[in-house]
Amino acid sequence: MSLKVLVVEDDREIRSMMQSSLSVEGFDVQTAVSLSEARALLKHNPPDVIVLDLGLPDGDGVELVHELRKQHSTPVIVVSARHQEAQKIALLDAGADDYLTKPFSPRELVARVNTVLRRPRRQAHGTQPAAPREFGRLRVDAEGRDVWVDDQQVGLTRTEFDILDALSARPNVALSRRQIIDAVWGAGWVGDDHVVDVHVANLRKKLDDPPTEPRYILTVRGVGYRMGAGG
Repeated sequence: MSLKVLVVEDDREIRSMMQSSLSVEGFDVQTAVSLSEARALLKHNPPDVIVLDLGLPDGDGVELVHELRKQHSTPVIVVSARHQEAQKIALLDAGADDYLTKPFSPRELVARVNTVLRRPRRQAHGTQPAAPREFGRLRVDAEGRDVWVDDQQVGLTRTEFDILDALSARPNVALSRRQIIDAVWGAGWVGDDHVVDVHVANLRKKLDDPPTEPRYILTVRGVGYRMGAGG
């Protein structure tokens, strides 16, 4: 079965380009030209990933990001002509998984969609499931993609979980921002390394891990981050 992509874009030429580029790669593409149309499609036929424009006729696409993150972890790639770093950070902070600045090539769009749709690696046949990783009050189930703090499940976006997975898999190793990007977005990803800091900040909030006294995600100055013992 083909993976489903919902493209929310009101510009006809750009929408057509995105639809044809993704369809050629085997994706089942639905399109919407407004927030209201996107909401209807999400309700009746939820996609595997959403490619979302910001400037829509009936509102700003960031409204949809906020709505989605209250109930769903569906990956969202925002596309926009807005270039200001503060706006990009605000969107990532709202729960977007990636940000693509217009104009962009069809190849870059397909690469970004493939990146956010990467599935966790499965165990080889006949092997035993790996035990959850524990760091004090924090428990990370890499196979089930579940996270608990004090036995309370924590809802993370796909990108947030992938970052936590990368760090918790190597708890004694300091990973640079570039290493985290390679592990989560892929070695071919091109963008600002600062995106890692935004997602780490969101992770810390959700894990009740204040940056002033972190237990789980420790900052390694001049390098990046590493996993703490959780004590």
